[in-house]
Amino acid sequence: MKNIIKQLTGATLLLTVLAVTGCKKYTEVEPVSQYSVPQAFSDVANATNAIIGVYDELQGDNGYGIRINLYYPYDCDEGIVSGNIDNGRRGVGRYQLLLTNSELSNPFRQLYRGVEKANLCIEQIPLMPQYTTGTAIEQAALKRLHGEALTLRAQFLFQLMLNWGDVPAPMVPAYKQTNLFIPKSNRDSVYDKLIEDLNIAKDLIPWRTEAGIRNERITKGAVKALRARLALFRGGYSLRSNGQMERRSDYLTYYNIVKQETEELMARRDQHTLNPNYESIWRNVTSFVYDPQGEILFEVGAGGGNGNSDSRMGNYDGPTLNNASRYGAGGGGVQMMPNYFYAFDSVDTRRDVTVTHYQVTNATNIKSQRRLGELNTGKYRRDWRVPLLPGTVLNVGYNWSMIRFSDVLLMYAEAVNEINNGPTAAAISAFEEVRKRAYRGNTGLIGTTPTDKAGFFNAVANERYLEFGHEGIRRYDLLRWNLLATKIAEARTIIQQIRDRTGSYANVPQYIYYKNTGEEIVYYTAADSTGNGKPFWRPTQVPPTGTTGTTQVPAAKWVRIDWAQHLTSNVIDGKPLWQGFASFFVPGKSELYPFDQATIASYQGQLQQNPGY
Repeated sequence: MKNIIKQLTGATLLLTVLAVTGCKKYTEVEPVSQYSVPQAFSDVANATNAIIGVYDELQGDNGYGIRINLYYPYDCDEGIVSGNIDNGRRGVGRYQLLLTNSELSNPFRQLYRGVEKANLCIEQIPLMPQYTTGTAIEQAALKRLHGEALTLRAQFLFQLMLNWGDVPAPMVPAYKQTNLFIPKSNRDSVYDKLIEDLNIAKDLIPWRTEAGIRNERITKGAVKALRARLALFRGGYSLRSNGQMERRSDYLTYYNIVKQETEELMARRDQHTLNPNYESIWRNVTSFVYDPQGEILFEVGAGGGNGNSDSRMGNYDGPTLNNASRYGAGGGGVQMMPNYFYAFDSVDTRRDVTVTHYQVTNATNIKSQRRLGELNTGKYRRDWRVPLLPGTVLNVGYNWSMIRFSDVLLMYAEAVNEINNGPTAAAISAFEEVRKRAYRGNTGLIGTTPTDKAGFFNAVANERYLEFGHEGIRRYDLLRWNLLATKIAEARTIIQQIRDRTGSYANVPQYIYYKNTGEEIVYYTAADSTGNGKPFWRPTQVPPTGTTGTTQVPAAKWVRIDWAQHLTSNVIDGKPLWQGFASFFVPGKSELYPFDQATIASYQGQLQQNPGY
């Protein structure tokens, strides 16, 4: 929220005017400003404002401020949208995707506003005289802006294809189109175009240390990482118009692009590398601290305290907080799954960053333990914000992390494994670098890395599961691997095993006992009666009992709370958790969202609906 958002208001107005002006021959709407398109792109300052207006379409309630990043990635085997079914965010989460759901239509339109604004900039900036005949400083600035516009358009269209598959993909501004209702484009061709655009953009944009900016604006490292990500999805599975999940036969071509881009990024550790402490990444984000390692290559800037340019992280998601005097109120909108909690090793430092199992619902700031079916997210918690932000503030100002360097390492490992039909020493090293950071202080416990292709793929896939929890990545990873339906079914089985404490989960406690020391929680275990340590991997540990009157109670005010026991009563939509989550998922349909009713109607029968809707 630091730098870029300060300029958003004027830039947003400018680009809104440009979009209206560009469509005038179709709509006959008079612009509210006297700016013409040439005037808007008359100098570097105005062109910069125009690009900032394109960035603005990433954020807000209908962008990566809440809907695209906090609603769309769920339900999956990582987490779910909490609460019972509705024709809103829970309908999206449960895959009851009605054509009248505004949670589909509003983000769809905002993404296309971003495409239109980017198209204007892509067209106009190279036409500016300063682009080719200006001073060296002017030329460098405008080329950078051009590269940013190409990258932003790629991100908007990428998100549209992730959720809707083949979509209309305009590559010129609206005023250049003879028909605004253009047909769907084949997603493979669109991916190819965007991957080539990013190949151009990476040579136009400087590295972050050369740009002298933080990661709210796109730099060369971000372009290269995003290009690798698009190539990975171009080489993956997706639902086609025939209702089948398919991957194209030339997929290795795109894995080679992934390998190239990630190798080049890994060679520039002076620009981007891992933060040695996983928790510090998110404490920095939530306290607006500069990231010296550049692990986050690009984050969506938030600010302004409104639904157009700010974010809802820390209000909608995070632990449940209801303490207006200190932390404010909010949280609890995304629920992390019991099977996900137990996917982490007990010494994996990522678990208690990604998943919170406490809440604060009193004026004394004392944390209380949540039950196993009530766990929430943790990376954007508002009780980590420095300074604290009390009250019921909806927009906390947190930036959304779009892509991190650990993703670069794991994309590299995955691509090399596919290309070479098994991992190389370099791929294993990249994989283990991420894993060792997670096991900081216990790196001897990371286990043995598989050296066969299938085993290494499974290891990388699982590491991505653990590394990127609540970063909007898991559901899309499962889609490109054609594993979403499989992992939903697997999660249901595991949750039942945890509830019944069978198989690998035989030692999960039925209940846990905890108490507070000051504001914090400590847990009782028989081997450590002081409460240090955690009991989540041991059968129920019951503290010694004392007597109050005629009633025996745990000594020292230990509080018992349901753990595995909670899964016998925790329900969604009247069903047990493992049946309720993703309950409307239908393979061959639910992998894509439908086009909303208003969009279908506007095309007057010329836009084919996605399979099954």
